[in-house]
This record gives sequence, C-alpha cells and structure tokens, in this order.
Amino acid sequence: MKYAIIETGGKQYKVKEGDTIEVERLEAKQSKIKFDKVVAVSTDSGFKAGTPYIKGANVAAEIIEEKKAKKVISFKYKRRKSSSSKRGHRQIYTKVKIGDISEA
Repeated sequence: MKYAIIETGGKQYKVKEGDTIEVERLEAKQSKIKFDKVVAVSTDSGFKAGTPYIKGANVAAEIIEEKKAKKVISFKYKRRKSSSSKRGHRQIYTKVKIGDISEA
C-alpha cells in the first residue's frame, strides 16, 4: 500500500491515492495543485522519512471545492461586571482529491 504524509496549513495528513481530504484554505488559481512538503513516503520498496521533508518528492492533487465549516462560538462572560462578548467564526476549507504520489 502506497501512502504519504504531507504538511499543509500547519497540519500533517496521511494520504493515499484516491483519498479525499479537507485542508485549510488553499490560494490556488488552477484546479490542480502539488504538495511538495512531503514528510514521509511508504511504498512497496520501503519507508522513507525526510529531515524534515523529502527532497524532490511531491503529491499531486485536484481541488474539488471550497466550503465553510460549522460556526464556532467564542463567548466570554464576567459575572457581576455587566461584561460579555460573543464572536462567531467559520473556517474555510478546501476539499482535495489526492492523485499521484511520487518520491524522489
């Protein structure tokens, strides 16, 4: 089984060919993208880990859509001070389908 561990948006994801994952918003103009921050690759020939990344390895992917996550509410309250604040936040995610995994 061929898989890779990639890093994007400050997080690491374990991906296989054909997987669909949601990552932090990607600023891409075209529908195809390559992740070049590959931390590790496992193939039939063996496992290869980088220090911190594998030079020359990349994972090709196709952008499917962008969407927003559920709203997260941040509420602060101080009793007897008539002080409260409420904020909402919706994170934007990019849905990506993993294509070819190539090692160096």
